[in-house]
Amino acid sequence: MNIIPFWLAMSMTTAAQAFCFNEAGAIYQIDPKLLKAIAQQESSLSAREVNINRDKQGRVLSTDYGLMQINSIHIPKLQKMGVIRNQQDLLNQPCLNVKIGAWILAQHLRECGVNWACLGSYNAGFHPRNEKKRLRYAQQIYARYWPIVSGDRRTP
Repeated sequence: MNIIPFWLAMSMTTAAQAFCFNEAGAIYQIDPKLLKAIAQQESSLSAREVNINRDKQGRVLSTDYGLMQINSIHIPKLQKMGVIRNQQDLLNQPCLNVKIGAWILAQHLRECGVNWACLGSYNAGFHPRNEKKRLRYAQQIYARYWPIVSGDRRTP
C-alpha cells in the first residue's frame, strides 16, 4: 500500500491551488495574489463552501458557491454559455470556480475601472446604496492582499 504523507498531500494541494490562481490571473489579466486574497475572504479557501444569502425577513435571496463564492445569479448565464452544467460544478471543480470568479471580477473592473472601490463590487454589486459595503469589502481584501504581496505571513 502506498500512503502519501499528510505534509506532502497538503503541499500538492497548495501547488495545485497556486496553479489555479495563476492560470485564472493570466487569462483575465488579474494579479493571482489578488484572486487568492478574494478567495481567502470569500471562503477561507474552502472549495466546498456554500453560503445562503437571506433578506431581513429570512427569505433566501441567493446562494454562493465554492472558493470564489460564485453567486447563483450567474448560474443561468454560465449554463447557457456551456461553462457549467449545474451548481455542483462550482463545488466539484475548484479551478473552474476560480476562473469564473476572475471572469466576474474582470467584467466588474471593465465596467467601473481598476480601483479598490470597483473591486468591492465583486461582493456588494453596483447599486449606489452599497457604496459603504463596497469600500468595506475592498479594505478587507486589501488587508488580505498586502501580506501576500509583501511577504508578511501574518494573516488578518
